[in-house]
Amino acid sequence: MGTFHQGQACGRDQSVKQRGGTLIRPFSSPKFTSHTLQLKHKEGRTRHHNLKEFTHFNMASMRIALCLGVYMSAWIITLADEHAPKADNVRWVSLDFKTLLMWSTTSSNYMFTVQYTWDNSDTWMVSPNCIEIEETECDLTTDLDPLDRTFTAKIRTEATDYDNEDDDLPSSYSPPFNPYRQSEISAANFTVEVVEEGKVRVNIEDPLTSFHNYGRQLTIRDILKGDLQYKISYYKSGNTGKRDIIFKSNKGDVSGLDADESYCFMVAAFIPSRDKLHQQGAWSIQQCTPGQKNVFQALSLGTLVGGLFILLLILIVIITVTVVCCRRRNRASQTYQSSTVV
Repeated sequence: MGTFHQGQACGRDQSVKQRGGTLIRPFSSPKFTSHTLQLKHKEGRTRHHNLKEFTHFNMASMRIALCLGVYMSAWIITLADEHAPKADNVRWVSLDFKTLLMWSTTSSNYMFTVQYTWDNSDTWMVSPNCIEIEETECDLTTDLDPLDRTFTAKIRTEATDYDNEDDDLPSSYSPPFNPYRQSEISAANFTVEVVEEGKVRVNIEDPLTSFHNYGRQLTIRDILKGDLQYKISYYKSGNTGKRDIIFKSNKGDVSGLDADESYCFMVAAFIPSRDKLHQQGAWSIQQCTPGQKNVFQALSLGTLVGGLFILLLILIVIITVTVVCCRRRNRASQTYQSSTVV
């Protein structure tokens, strides 16, 4: 009986074992067939192919995104160039040391701020009178001090919408400029007077500047001092040959002139320490000495025409009287001859 029971139990379930009163089913390892291995290999190849396609798709997407980024950047730069124009044709305009910075622009919807530096310095100063201005010029006369320096200006375009300020707004730079050596000089006023026979004195008035010192307006000589000279050009009235002389002061005499002749004079500031392009100022208006005139020079055009007309009338009267007298004499002679024959 005991044997049969043990065999029967083994026959019903040999996989069940009793250990400490607990039934435990042993782990059974899977059985791999050739068909199963083929399925597993095929599944691995499919996964690798899908991973490869996914990687290729990601690379293509990155290329597209990169290209779109480049195109968008170029488009934004183009829009910035169109809507935020920089100052063009930047130039200096200076006369008698009054100096303006001028430029042109294609849009009036932006403002400008002007900065300046000197002698290649890295320090940029803001002109207090030219901060966010709408005009296309800036008066830098009082900023450029001392005058004998080489200045460079920068014009920065400013946005009118403060909520959308852009640090990439364009800037323009001026050419270098030295007011002391490059400012144009205007024409000077002067007078001429005959001091003696063959000698004329020229008195020149220095042009004024826009600078003041203790309530007095400074002249160009106050700035240029010993560098300022004057060129005098003169010629005899009626001739084309000119002569030039240099005065180191505002007053000088021109001698060796022909007596009783009229001479015409012009003056211009002359600064020999400058380069040739900026050495000479503008020529003044011509001034002439009276000289001694002959009869025809003393008479005006109207007087000459009137005199000629009177002379012509007198000549006509003389000719008419002469013709009438001759005819009467001929008639009288013919009458006398006829009476003598009878």
